[in-house]
Amino acid sequence: MRINPVVILAVFFLSSATVGCLSSSDENSGIELMVNYEFTNGTIHETYVDGNSQSKSNVILDFDFSTTSSEHELVSFGINPNDGRSPILVAAETSQTVSVEFSEHGIYHLNAFAVDEIESIENLTIIIRIEHNIEWNEDTTNEPTSFEIDSIPKNGGPYPSMIIIDSDVENPELIENVGGGREVEITWRLFDEAEDACLIRPTTVDEGEIANWKVHHRITNEIHDLRISYDSGQDYIDIDQSISILYQEVESPPNP
Repeated sequence: MRINPVVILAVFFLSSATVGCLSSSDENSGIELMVNYEFTNGTIHETYVDGNSQSKSNVILDFDFSTTSSEHELVSFGINPNDGRSPILVAAETSQTVSVEFSEHGIYHLNAFAVDEIESIENLTIIIRIEHNIEWNEDTTNEPTSFEIDSIPKNGGPYPSMIIIDSDVENPELIENVGGGREVEITWRLFDEAEDACLIRPTTVDEGEIANWKVHHRITNEIHDLRISYDSGQDYIDIDQSISILYQEVESPPNP
């Protein structure tokens, strides 16, 4: 039996006004909604080389409705990500799994729902935690590129709990196993939206050595700019950085 998807969405949006772990638009809907999911968190991985984005791996989570039952024929299963996207729907006769892709970090309150042939609906809330890790590499430079850290969640959810910056600056030997180079002086700075350097660390990197700067920053409600200034020296430097945007572990427990 076919039901107009617009009708299904209208029924869903009416029912989603009720918030909670388990809610129903009809006390006698006859739907026993069971959703299984192995993971409720994930990390988006992104890499940059010489200031240019090279790759980005989004998070895809699967939600299995195969154990959902109803007194009436089930028509569709779906997930509303509540982040501005339309609900993701599958026809019950062709699939029992709904896959949701996340390209932005944040805490998500998903609504999983099932609709039967008489347009009854049952839904439940699943909390998802999506974090973001960025690997930044820049070799043979004396003019390091700045990096923007956008910790503001695009889904309008809570801000991250912290940003972790783990930055290595290497002053390679000019001639391997021989040397001949000099020390370099650099300064790490983390700028806020007002262009104030909220964190500063100057250091000297001897030839053949690596200097590290690791920071746990808890001001996450604005965009930051991470910059390394090359203050003095003649040698080129190599930069390897890892930036992680992390959230409190508030996600729903897995239900495999």
